[in-house]
Amino acid sequence: MEHDDPQQAAAADKDGNPGPAPAWATQALTDPREWTLRWQHNPHELDSVAWDALLATSPEPTPFLRHAWLCALHDSGSACAATGWQPAFLTATGPDGRLEAACALYLKSHSWGEYVFDWAWADAYRRHGLTYYPKLLGAVPFTPVPGTRLLARDEAGRQTLLAGIDALMRERSLSSAHLLFLAESDRAAAASAGWLLRRTVQFHWLNRSQISPGSPDYADFDDFLAGMQSAKRKKIRQERRYVREAGVTFRVRQGSEISEADWDFFHHCYGLTYRAHRSTPYLTREFFRLTARDLPDHWLMFIAEREGQAIAASLLATDPERRVAWGRYWGSTEAVPCLHFEACYYQPLQWCIEQGYRRFEGGAQGEHKMARGLLPITTWSAHSLLHPAFQDAVARFLEREGQGMSAYVDELGERGPFKQPAEVSGRG
Repeated sequence: MEHDDPQQAAAADKDGNPGPAPAWATQALTDPREWTLRWQHNPHELDSVAWDALLATSPEPTPFLRHAWLCALHDSGSACAATGWQPAFLTATGPDGRLEAACALYLKSHSWGEYVFDWAWADAYRRHGLTYYPKLLGAVPFTPVPGTRLLARDEAGRQTLLAGIDALMRERSLSSAHLLFLAESDRAAAASAGWLLRRTVQFHWLNRSQISPGSPDYADFDDFLAGMQSAKRKKIRQERRYVREAGVTFRVRQGSEISEADWDFFHHCYGLTYRAHRSTPYLTREFFRLTARDLPDHWLMFIAEREGQAIAASLLATDPERRVAWGRYWGSTEAVPCLHFEACYYQPLQWCIEQGYRRFEGGAQGEHKMARGLLPITTWSAHSLLHPAFQDAVARFLEREGQGMSAYVDELGERGPFKQPAEVSGRG
C-alpha cells in the first residue's frame, strides 16, 4: 500500500496496528559471539572506563559522548526523566563481561532539543488518534554535532545494536526510533538494516589542508581571508573594524583557566540569549560546573570586554587531540553592532588557525555562516517507524525532501565564499 504523506498513512489503520516485522528486524539479538544485551536507565550504571575506551575506538568519537558528559547532563537535571529525556542506554557485553557495543538512547516525551525536526510526524499521529510519544532517540541531548552513535568495534556490533533498538521499540510498542547526526559508519549500517535516511545541512569551517589535501594550512587569519571573494573579505574586515572601534577587546580562556566568575557571567549571557527568544535554557548552571570539573580540557571561552567590563561571552567545545572545535553558545549584556559575528565566528576561527585546528563546526542551520567562510556539509539521521503505513509515507516524504535538499546543496555550492569553489562533499 502506498501513501503520499504520514496523515494518509495513518488513515489506513487508525487502530495503530504495527503489522508484521520487516525482514531485517528478525535477525538474532546476539551474534555468534554470544553477546548479552542490557538496558541501563541511569548513566551511572555504566562502566565509565569501558564506555570511554569503546568510544575512543569509534570512527568519529566526540567529547559529547564521554561518560562524564552524559552523567553531567543527567545529574544536573538538564537531560533526565523530569525533562523528558529518560535514559535507556543499550549495552552489549561478551561472555567475558567486556563491553563490546553500546548506544546512548533516550525515551523522549517531546521533540525539543534535537535539531532534526519531526513535529509534523507527531502531529500526523495525533490527528489520526495514534500516540507518537514516547519515542526512542539515539542522540546527544541539545547537541547537533555529527559523530559516532553506535559504539561498536565492527559492523556486526552495529547491527546487533540496531536489532536491539528495534526489539525495544516493538516490545514497548513505541511509535519510532531515531538516530541523529550519524557518522558515516552508522549511516551505512542503518541503511543496510532498512532504516530511513534523512539528509540535512550544516556549515563547517575547514582548514585549507582539509579542503585541498597536500596544501598547507592557513598561516593566519589574513591568509584565510586572502582566499575569499573580494566582497566577502571586505565585509568581514568591516565587521571586525566596527567591533574594534566600539572599544571591545577579548579575553580567551581555556580549560582550567576559566574561573567560576567567568562561568557565572557566561551562563548569565547564555540565559539572556534564550530569554530574547522567549525560551528557557536547556542546560543548567550545574551542568557547566560538572563538565568544567570533569572535562575541563574540552572548553574554550571568549569573553568580550569594554572599558574593563565583560559585555559578552561565547563558548566552544574542543577536542585538542583531533583538532576539532564546535561553536556552542553565546550571549551579551549590551548591543554592539557585529559583536555576534566577532564572538561566534571571527575570534574562534582566528584561534583555530593559530592552534592548527582542522575543523570548526558552526552548529545547526545558519546559511549566513557561508559569508564567514563556513561551507555546507551534509549530515544524516536515520529513522524507523513501527506503523508500516507511516513508515511507507515517511519514506516517500524523505525521498522528496532529499531531492530538494540535494538541489539546495548544489545551489549553495554555486555561491560559495571563496575565489575558487571548494568541492566538499562530506565532513573534513
